[in-house]
Amino acid sequence: MSETGWRPWLPEAIAALIVLAIGSTEAVPTWAMLNGRPEVFAQALAIAFAVGLCRRAPGAALGLVWGLGLIHVIGVPIMLIEFALTAVFFGGARWGRPPTVVISALSVPLAVVVAFVLHDGQVVSLHLLLGGSKLGDMIRQEPTVQLTLSLISLLVVAAPWPAGLVMRFLERASTSRASMLAAEEAAAGAWRETEHAREIAHLRDQQTSLALDVHDVVGHSLAVILAQAESGQYLDDTVKLKKTLQTIATSARSSLRDVRQVLSSTQDTTMVRDDAGRFDTLIAGVRRSGHEIIATELGTPRQLPRETGAVAYRVFQEMLTNAIKHGRRDQPITAERHWPAAQPAGGVEDTLRIQVTNMTEASDTEASGHEASGHDGTRAGRGLDGMRRRLEAIGGHLDVRRREQLAGTTFTVTAYLPVRGGE
Repeated sequence: MSETGWRPWLPEAIAALIVLAIGSTEAVPTWAMLNGRPEVFAQALAIAFAVGLCRRAPGAALGLVWGLGLIHVIGVPIMLIEFALTAVFFGGARWGRPPTVVISALSVPLAVVVAFVLHDGQVVSLHLLLGGSKLGDMIRQEPTVQLTLSLISLLVVAAPWPAGLVMRFLERASTSRASMLAAEEAAAGAWRETEHAREIAHLRDQQTSLALDVHDVVGHSLAVILAQAESGQYLDDTVKLKKTLQTIATSARSSLRDVRQVLSSTQDTTMVRDDAGRFDTLIAGVRRSGHEIIATELGTPRQLPRETGAVAYRVFQEMLTNAIKHGRRDQPITAERHWPAAQPAGGVEDTLRIQVTNMTEASDTEASGHEASGHDGTRAGRGLDGMRRRLEAIGGHLDVRRREQLAGTTFTVTAYLPVRGGE
């Protein structure tokens, strides 16, 4: 057996050797008094083995106890060292499996019956030790003393089993508490990991939102600047050229201001003006870029909720950007806004509809991908996907349609925004 194999058995082995030594010492005079009966030495050895097995193999130890009980029934005398078997009763209740616990409980009354009924509590070695002393005479002659000693012996034999059972339950309670604490710690760890994942998801959402804002602001301004720069190279009139350059500078300053606002605040600071005025500003910027735009507004404009207003502004800005980038310059851009209107019953329509229409050449391969699939051009872009994400975040949706005509392909992008009251 390896070193790690025998070390756990060391305490039990020491206890068994001590019991064997004491039992052998007691067996010598008992053997002499019984005219050389060898059973007493086997009896001492069995008791030592039972004590050694009481922790690691309580079932086997109880088997030895029941074997000793049987040999006592057939006449083998009781030895004083057998009080060490109380360790087996304790071990059965403390470490045994449920059947072993039950058998150990039955072993206690068995030991009492064998010792105090069949053998009348007589121990050969104790009788030899006391001999004719006054204490021996008192024990033999005084019923009160005999009863007292019997009760003490009974208590010594019976007490270890409930003590082992109590310790068993205490250990289970301690294990259950440790398991509960471990489960609570695991739950706390899972909660921390969940919170960490939520923080990461929140940061990613903020990053995506920031990227969309920057894309919308810069994309719109660059589209206007590009259109002005392309038209400016054909201008011979100095006054018109200066006006075009002024528009380019104004668009660049506006883009820079909006980017700074996006980077410096988690809230869309374009909300400082009324919604209708902000839409008109975007339309005016398109006109300054040289594109003809037909703007229609139906219903009564009203102040939108903060989040809805921000989404409406960014979506309308992206619609116009796409129309400038992909639309034909000789065809007007149509922009329509349908505000919720009061109903006769006193209710209020809860949807703001923004629609932008532009025309492209039928052979324009880049614009051919600008359709309801959700991609802006043949390359996977952020335009339509970004608008959809913004609208879906507030319960709205985006509709993109194309229609083939003789003059070209017409694209109509419509945004539906729920309106639940203003701020």
